[in-house]
Formats: sequence, C-alpha cells, structure tokens
Amino acid sequence: MDRPYDIVLFGASGFTGALTAAYLARAAGPDTRWALAGRDRAKLERLGLDAPILLADATDPLALADLARQTRVLATTVGPYTRYGEPLVAACADAGTHYLDLTGESEFVDRVYMRYHDRAARTGAKLVHACGFDSIPYDLGVLHTVTRLPKDVPLKVSAFLRSNGRPSGGTLATAVSVLGRARQTVEAGTRRRSAEIRPRGRRVSSLPGGLRYVGGWALPMPSLDHQIVGYSARLLDRYGPDFTYRQYYAVKTLPAALTTVAGAGALAVLAQFPPSRGWLQGLIEPGDGPSAERRARSWFKVTVVGEGGGERVVTEVAGGDPGYDETAKMLAESALCLAFDDVPDLAGQLTTASAMGRPLIDRLHTAGITFTARWLRPPP
Repeated sequence: MDRPYDIVLFGASGFTGALTAAYLARAAGPDTRWALAGRDRAKLERLGLDAPILLADATDPLALADLARQTRVLATTVGPYTRYGEPLVAACADAGTHYLDLTGESEFVDRVYMRYHDRAARTGAKLVHACGFDSIPYDLGVLHTVTRLPKDVPLKVSAFLRSNGRPSGGTLATAVSVLGRARQTVEAGTRRRSAEIRPRGRRVSSLPGGLRYVGGWALPMPSLDHQIVGYSARLLDRYGPDFTYRQYYAVKTLPAALTTVAGAGALAVLAQFPPSRGWLQGLIEPGDGPSAERRARSWFKVTVVGEGGGERVVTEVAGGDPGYDETAKMLAESALCLAFDDVPDLAGQLTTASAMGRPLIDRLHTAGITFTARWLRPPP
C-alpha cells in the first residue's frame, strides 16, 4: 500500500486498451488509485479520462521497471506479447508487482514460465496471462463446473464455443504471428514440459478436441485456452486425480463447418510466408476494430459439460462482444480483483482460476458475464 497506485493500465491508447480504460473509469471506486500508461502522452490525453498519465515504452526496461515499482497491479494490452511483452514481465517479477495481460500466444506463456516463474514466486508477484476472452470463459467456466462435481474422482470436461464476434487489427496481427512461429512455439512448449514440476499421483490431459457431431458440428479448437485450463488443473487439487479436458468450436451446419476449417487452414498456410504474412497483417490496421454498433450485435456462449462420480454438470458462460467489450471488462475486473479482493495466497506464473478463482467469477457475473450451472443425469 506504500505504492502510489493500485492499478496501472499499460497500452491504454490502443483499441482494446481504450475500451479497458473507459471501463475502469466507470467501475473503479472513488478510492481506487489508478493510472494510464503508454509511450504517447497526446494519445492518452485524447481518451479524456480523469486519471494520471505515466510514460513508458515497451522496449525501455528502465522505464518499465520504474512503472512496475509504482503500482500493485499492472495490466497490459500491448501485443503481440512475444515481441513486446517480456521486458514488462521481468519488471513486474523483480518488483513483486502483479501482472495481467491478454495474450493468446502459448510460446510467450511458456517462455515466461521458464524465465520468470521462480523469480515472481520469490517476490510475491502473480503473473497471470490470458485475462480476456483468451482464456477466462474457459478457465473459469471449467472451475465453476468442477467445484460442483464430486471430489477425488476422475473428471471429464468439454467446452463448446459459439460466437459471432469479429477481430481487430491487433488480434489479427497476433494470430498471424502465432501461426508464423510454429517451430518456436513447439520448442518453447517442449522446454517447459521438461522443467515444470507435475503433480504427484494425479493425471491431467488437456488438448483441443477432435471432430465431433453433437447435434451440430464440434470442430477442433487449437487455442491457448486448453493449455491454460490444463495448468489450472495441475495447480489445483480440486480437479481430481484424473482430469481430462477437450475444447471445441461449435457450428450448426456442415457447410459452416467446412468453411470454418478451410478458412483456418488458409490462414495457417499464408502465415508461413513473409509476403502473404505481411498482406494478412495489413488487412486490418493495428488500432482498428469493430464499430460500437457491430460490437453491440456480437455475443458469445461457452457451454462447459463436466462428468464424474455419477454426476453431470453443464455450465454456460455467456456475454456480449467477446473480443473487445467483454475482454476489456474481463481485464479490468481481473485488475480490480487482484487489487482489492481476498484471493489465494499464491505467487509465480498462475492462471485466472488459480490466482483469483471464485472472487473473479462473482465479479464478472455481477458485471454481466453470466455463469449458470445445472445438474443433469449422466448419459447411460
């Protein structure tokens, strides 16, 4: 509490950053000490918010170290994180400052674990990645489901996403960057698996799902989310002795399924070559995104189905525009949760489920992202 700020938002002038700043201005209480940070004072001033402005560049370690020492919680929207994120993580790990981001890049998450997990554990910093649509609905949706199933039994959990949201320039740039770094991603994952201490006497399996027909088509969803859920399961004994998680993207018709698969395949191929990669990244300019009218028509629903001990629980996590309005809400509420709520006494690289858990679910539910669970009889 001897630091001047409770929360600093870094990258507040970007598309998602500006939405997060506006949400914080509405949601933060009058006693919340928060500030905006970035490299361009004029852009931050144009937000028109009544908050102090701090200047720092993502490539300036000394400025980032000073920034981290001034706050208890530092949330960043500056990506792609593989390119810009590491110096800020290092600054927070050194200063004992809680760190939050919106990354969907597994290479970055694995690299941070290898380089900064132990350091953050020593200083008391919580390093929490994927605090937006990647990967809160899945991570907290699974936690909400697991805590309603019997303890100490094998659990099988699946999650199915439906959504009509659209990407911004930053999101597209991140996706292309991830797809273009497949080799580095595999190498970082291999190094982490060899170093991470696994829970004894417990088994965790967390992967993208395979193609399924469940009244509609469930497609494999190779995102960061399953990695985050798997790490939560390794950190939390409540997930049981044998935990299995699979994740899917759900569409209603076969033509829609084929179109989705073809589009994802084309994106992956084009991202491998510099000329086509540059063309993809130029389709939407960084800082651009869907209009307020388009976001108002957007929605998401994640259905989590959990089974174990003869019981079956179905949780629905639902909200509005997933990539931007709700992501801004998720990041801001995560920062407020770490700053003010009674959260688990853990440090190092964590997940939203292990770092905040039920307090964050309650915050998000109150803020309009609904978590509803119902018990069903398991299939014979």
